[in-house]
Amino acid sequence: MTEILLRGDSGGIATLTLNRPEALNALSDAMLAALREALARLSEDRRIRVVILRGAGKAFCAGHDLREMQAGRQAEDRGAAYFSDLFARCADVMQAIPTLPQPVIAEVHGIATAAGCQLVASCDMAVAAEGTRFGVNGVNIGLFCSTPMVALTRAVPRKVAFEMLTTGDFIDAGRAREVGLINRVVPPADLSAETRRLAESVAAKLSAAVRTGKRAFYDQISLGLAAAYVQTGAVMADNMLWRDTEEGIAAFLEKRTPDWRE
Repeated sequence: MTEILLRGDSGGIATLTLNRPEALNALSDAMLAALREALARLSEDRRIRVVILRGAGKAFCAGHDLREMQAGRQAEDRGAAYFSDLFARCADVMQAIPTLPQPVIAEVHGIATAAGCQLVASCDMAVAAEGTRFGVNGVNIGLFCSTPMVALTRAVPRKVAFEMLTTGDFIDAGRAREVGLINRVVPPADLSAETRRLAESVAAKLSAAVRTGKRAFYDQISLGLAAAYVQTGAVMADNMLWRDTEEGIAAFLEKRTPDWRE
């Protein structure tokens, strides 16, 4: 039986590949469970410094599995319990990405729609191939993308998100970069290599500093200005006391490579 989520590790970088190409890597119950388990394992894996999330086949991710969702309606409650549980499980996966110690980079091609666009917006960074289309297009079938909009509205300007949500229109990779949904746009042939270069750049840094910085990044976003400075000041003061930070500063001043232990 083919695994629906593949993991490959190399050079401190873990690559997770959504592997349901025949279903455009839709987030089925099994896919959500596999993602949640993989992220939980990665959170405990000190060898991994960066995670890349990609999709097999011709698309990154087409969102929830609509056929599976329709089947859920067969219950006596017409699917009420199933749908509530489904969106809660999906929310758990999306929240596990920013809380993961390692930075997560989405490698996007083809389409990223509805919960697939939510997945991109939930990642810390994203690289997309030219020609990729992004949309929260549930409104086109009568289902407003209410949970995808949580991640989307935290990644792009409010009016851009509202237009996407209410029209169901797609944006291309250039527009996605312009509004901040993704970081880079590259030719399709260069997608994997460019994503890998970005991952290697992050992986080359002091892992403990990146992990601490990622946590502080998300912690301070929801705070007021003064509280954010208090919170991040405490983080930096602690960071300055690390042996590897002292070594990194000394190495910079002495124009040599730092001898980091982690």
